[in-house]
Amino acid sequence: MIAVDDLIELVRLYNPNTDEKLLRAAYDYGREMHEGQYRHSGEPYFSHPIAVAAILAEQRLGDATIVTALLHDTIEDTKASYATVSERFGPETADLVDGVTKLTNLQLSSTETQQAENFRKLFMAMSKDLRVILVKLADRLHNMRTIKAMRPQKQIKKAHETMDIFAPLAGRMGMQWMREELEDLAFRVLNPDARASIIRRFIKLQKETGDVVEKITNDMREVLDKAGIDADVLGRAKKPYSIWRKMEEKEMGFSRLSDIYGFRIITHKERDCYAVLGAIHHRWRAVPGRFKDYISQPKSNGYRSLHTTVSGRDGKRVEVQIRTTQMHDVAETGVAAHWSYRDGERAENPFAVDPAKWVSSLTEQFDSEEDHAEFMEAVKLEMYADKVFCFTPKGEVVKLPRGATPIDFAYAIHTRIGHACVGAKIDGMRVPLWTRVKNGQSVEVITADGQTPQATWLDIATTGKARAAIRRALRGLDRERYVKLGRELARSAFEHVNKKATDKALDTAARTLRLPDRDALLARLGCAELTVRQVLHAVYPDLAPGEGSEIPHDIAVIGLEADQSFDRAACCQPLPGERIVGITYRGRGVVVHAIDCDTLSDYDDQPERWLDLHWHEGPHPAVYGVTLNVTIGNDAGVLGRICTLIGEQKANISDLTFVDRKPDFYRLLLNVELRDAEHLHSVISALEAESDVAAIERYRGIDAQLTEL
Repeated sequence: MIAVDDLIELVRLYNPNTDEKLLRAAYDYGREMHEGQYRHSGEPYFSHPIAVAAILAEQRLGDATIVTALLHDTIEDTKASYATVSERFGPETADLVDGVTKLTNLQLSSTETQQAENFRKLFMAMSKDLRVILVKLADRLHNMRTIKAMRPQKQIKKAHETMDIFAPLAGRMGMQWMREELEDLAFRVLNPDARASIIRRFIKLQKETGDVVEKITNDMREVLDKAGIDADVLGRAKKPYSIWRKMEEKEMGFSRLSDIYGFRIITHKERDCYAVLGAIHHRWRAVPGRFKDYISQPKSNGYRSLHTTVSGRDGKRVEVQIRTTQMHDVAETGVAAHWSYRDGERAENPFAVDPAKWVSSLTEQFDSEEDHAEFMEAVKLEMYADKVFCFTPKGEVVKLPRGATPIDFAYAIHTRIGHACVGAKIDGMRVPLWTRVKNGQSVEVITADGQTPQATWLDIATTGKARAAIRRALRGLDRERYVKLGRELARSAFEHVNKKATDKALDTAARTLRLPDRDALLARLGCAELTVRQVLHAVYPDLAPGEGSEIPHDIAVIGLEADQSFDRAACCQPLPGERIVGITYRGRGVVVHAIDCDTLSDYDDQPERWLDLHWHEGPHPAVYGVTLNVTIGNDAGVLGRICTLIGEQKANISDLTFVDRKPDFYRLLLNVELRDAEHLHSVISALEAESDVAAIERYRGIDAQLTEL
């Protein structure tokens, strides 16, 4: 574990004016809060926040970010609160720690719909202060470096999460070194045999050819010395995951790969970059199509470099990146360069991107997406795709993902231009709309009045923005006709099960299916994007139990010892299908709580009493009581209809209490016996569709106590 003096000295190397007293206070407070907590490896837990702080110090970040790293788990895992952190270290640090806590609590490995919501929250957190993401990325990097101490199943989950979300995010922010390390650490978990095989091939290759990196580095230094250019040359073999990905993409074996070495040439002046490029191309033959000028056309995260690939010593292909020292700082730290320090002052790097503008440009692209699938499509294209840079006829630059078409180009300029597109010219030549645009090409969009988007464009467009705009336009063209047809289809379907397709029932279906309103629901139903079965089941889902015998209550929970029994906590009334934990009681067995139960905070300082539990998969009997808070109209027969509806959902009312009687409404607590969380959703959906039900919610206001089932 890094000592406080060593951490302070690490920060002082780039920031002699650091507030040593503040860092020491944060170190001591974090160590005190995490006292008695240990990691899976057996190390004191506080070794993790210190390591995260050290990673951020290597990026030369300011005191507030370092302090946040030291405290980033205190609000979540200790008795520390936002108010306490704010009082001791200021509201800026408290906001950052709270932001990291909220990100940590996101369940990123979930269904696509939930994942889309989590990405929205992620970008929202980024828009408030990007340093939250920097701390979270450093947190994930250290966790991946020490992942071997985790259970194998959890290692795989974390590795997938890292490969799918955190590594691309680091790359999108310009922190390429972190992306490469995160990918390689995840690769070690997800495909250890492939990684070991590549490392063995490298060792064998090195024995056969010697140190190729050192030889090529010396060759390049010799070329630069002859040209009179003062520059540093850095060479390395590429990471195992990068090589494996190239093998997969190009469908070739290791022996046939050539560009497995990368070199960086760091100059002092921008004009020297082009001089280096000329010297390298004069000495070695350039590989066609592999040159990129990110100096004249920088990436949105501030990245600038010249990229080229040449046939080097013995015909081996090598990638060369040429940049200045300031460009290199941005290339190493990406958007984080905005906060980096040098010699005690915020570094004045002209290439560092303003994080507020960067996040604003990023989030703008996602705000207009109407549904989760389109949002995820836009996110993945933005985070994962390589870019091409095209020009309008006036010379303006348009950035697109690789593989984009003139349709994408048209919508990137303006939605109106996209809708009116009838053709395109690339470099003055008329081309089909499905043509893939390439770097540096000039694209001219041909438009016509009266043109409307075609359904076939969805097969041509590749960007989320274009596809979302086309879908919206296609829905709008025949919306009125589709709404009318959808209403008739819904009426017929509901009558078939002796129900009425009332506006309230359709509103309930729209909410369940995450659509903005009932007209949107009816339009999608009318144009066959939804089926009547989906709409009907959104309100009255099929409640038939799954095949096989029901799971007895005494073995419903997995994770208990043979002699342990359990009771459900009345404070949260967890149901099969929900995430749960257990709290042990001496002489009273185990009480099962929902993972989000507020009562669990009372046991934060007693980790020895916690049990990792989960429900047995399969059909459960309808014996698990849940309390519903229902407000109904005070009218004849309403309560009877409510009871009938619950009975139709194969649920039983075990208790009923009136808590508020008004002339026009009654509020009552219904205790309903259910099978699982899906059964609860079905009951609530059915009641929400009833016109005399004004409000319904799951009630969790009961004082913590034990319940029999």
